[in-house]
Amino acid sequence: MQRAQQAVPAGPSPVDAQRSAPMVRPGSLPPLLGPTKRPNEPITAGANFGPGPSALQAGVPIRTETQVAVEELRAIAQLHPTEELTMMLDRWGLLQ
Repeated sequence: MQRAQQAVPAGPSPVDAQRSAPMVRPGSLPPLLGPTKRPNEPITAGANFGPGPSALQAGVPIRTETQVAVEELRAIAQLHPTEELTMMLDRWGLLQ
């Protein structure tokens, strides 16, 4: 268990993660039902259908199913490290 924990270092504690998250001050966000700041932009802007720029053109990162699966495996390895999972990720060159 100790070798597995050394192979996959733990992330920050939940308290540290909360401290590093940006704080939003009350009243700093625009009203939810207020007027739009982009009246000429189609509602489908950023989507891969309809008028307006596609997700790629809008700068939205596109993740493949493989990338999603790798992120899930890394998260599982951090939360529940096992020798087998660590070896598998290492064999595939996916350890960070």
